[in-house]
Amino acid sequence: SRAAAWSPPPRTATREGQNIRQSVISKFGIVLVGFLAVAMYLLWAEHEVHILAFLPLILILGLCLGLHFFMHGNHGGHPDHGSGSGVNSGDGEHQRDDGKTP
Repeated sequence: SRAAAWSPPPRTATREGQNIRQSVISKFGIVLVGFLAVAMYLLWAEHEVHILAFLPLILILGLCLGLHFFMHGNHGGHPDHGSGSGVNSGDGEHQRDDGKTP
């Protein structure tokens, strides 16, 4: 006689597995958030002076990085600036979409 073909487990077993997985994730998430909160408090308590001293620099660098990423959305990424591709080919002339110079 031939062996029976494999069949997936019943729906109830899958749901029970998902519930167990979700409860483990939620417990882990709660512990992780608590651990991170305690760690951030202790870091702030010990290094408040250092963090506040570098805060203006961190804000300026963050602003520069943010502008860099958001401004490149206008021309589709970050092309090689010296290769002649992209909106500004680096030779001082702008190219239109049809390849002709304005």
